[in-house]
Amino acid sequence: MGEKSKTSRTKGFVYLVGAGPGKADLITVRGAEALGKADCVIYDKLANPALLKFARKDVEIVHVPKRIGKGSCTQDEINKVLVEKASAGKIVVRLKGGDPCVFGRASEELVALTKAGIRFEIVPGVTAGVAVASYAGVMLTDKDASSQVAFITGQEAPGKEETGIDWDLLAQFNGTVVFYMGIGNLESIATGLIDKGTDAATPAAVIANVTFPTQRVVRAPLARIHQECKQQKIKPPAIVVIGAVAGGDMRFDWFTDQPLFGKTIIVTRDTAGNADSAGRIIARGGNPLPFATLRIKPLTNSNEFLRTLTRLGRYEWIIFTSGNGVTLFFEAMEGLGKDARIFGPANVAAIGTGTANRLAQFGVRADFVPDVFTGRELGKQLMGFTNLQGKRILLLRSKIASNELVEILEDAGAQVDNVPVYTAVTEKRDPSRLVKDIREGTIDWVTFASPSSADGFFEQVPAETVNSSRVKVASIGPVTSERLKQLGIRADVTAKQHTIDGLLNAIEHMETR
Repeated sequence: MGEKSKTSRTKGFVYLVGAGPGKADLITVRGAEALGKADCVIYDKLANPALLKFARKDVEIVHVPKRIGKGSCTQDEINKVLVEKASAGKIVVRLKGGDPCVFGRASEELVALTKAGIRFEIVPGVTAGVAVASYAGVMLTDKDASSQVAFITGQEAPGKEETGIDWDLLAQFNGTVVFYMGIGNLESIATGLIDKGTDAATPAAVIANVTFPTQRVVRAPLARIHQECKQQKIKPPAIVVIGAVAGGDMRFDWFTDQPLFGKTIIVTRDTAGNADSAGRIIARGGNPLPFATLRIKPLTNSNEFLRTLTRLGRYEWIIFTSGNGVTLFFEAMEGLGKDARIFGPANVAAIGTGTANRLAQFGVRADFVPDVFTGRELGKQLMGFTNLQGKRILLLRSKIASNELVEILEDAGAQVDNVPVYTAVTEKRDPSRLVKDIREGTIDWVTFASPSSADGFFEQVPAETVNSSRVKVASIGPVTSERLKQLGIRADVTAKQHTIDGLLNAIEHMETR
């Protein structure tokens, strides 16, 4: 069903969207489209909050935790919120973990919507019981071992007098049995199947936190799977797979075989930068731990910047030295009703491919990008690329950037205007939990993408905490490594390519040596 336009309806529209098994980018294209339309998003703990990146900035967020104890929401309360929001004329997305129609209690929400006369659409999602095949290498079907699959709830509704599960049938089932929400009842599940005739030696696997960097897989015969999970302290959410395929080929487990899998990595940029870095770490199997040390403060309302805009046509070269500078510049242009045409005939240079890619997002192709992504190399290589004598150059960058690039360009005979687009100020946070984790050895890496991020971090975390621990330090480049050295910290690795991907490549190289 498609939703009516807001102007022609008195009641809203609800999308029941399958959020997928956990990893945010496993949501369907349709699910992401629905999130982009939403006036209100209602989600519980089984839906990854990172999915909210697909929603509008002004979207209303309603968290409806379903758990035991204070602060939890009952299903009836969730139904009531759904109806209230849609009845107010809003487009509502109800994010449900996995697939809405697989142990998602979607029918109860649909009954409430139907009674209220509210139209809806069900958007399927990847259910966790299927995701284990792709992310843990536990094939649910196999031409030799299993031609059928049964999906079973491991936790029936409270107060239910009689079980809805045919245990006799399951015990004799010639295929794969998948239990959702079964970790809490794993001992009774295993015992019950064995008592009904299942071979105690039948392979079993428990996959916890499927698709997340914290994913864990425990394999054992059915008779011992509970004890193995107890020893390894496996906790929900977890999927239980029982059958011949559960003891399958370990080489199929590509996800946990990634170089950064299971590595906890602190990222120390600003909030937006940390989100970008976290996504790249997750894509490599790592576990990011954001700790924002900086806040980017725009300076695009300053008189100096606004005056510069009136004379952009006088420059032969305009240089950007960061993606932040590019984004803030074009956000200011949008506010003024202008676009990339404001550059006129000027050439544009970028300090590296990341900055060049950001320019490309705004329709600008960089005329020059150095081979080595530092301010020094940008200046030196630009001198070799073109004659700078008498050329007028505009630098649009951070207020706290080094003066080295300006000096190189001026020594080459250029007339340089150095105009700050933003500055970075220290973001103060409570570091106590982070310090505790570092001291206890649960952190593998701490990363620094700029000298200012190093300053912001060690203003809050004592250098001795890092130096006396097992945590390793990664730097994006020599300038940042030098600043770390001044702070009394040795960088274990310095990226050869001075980008976030280059930084992660350096960490991977060290982890696989």
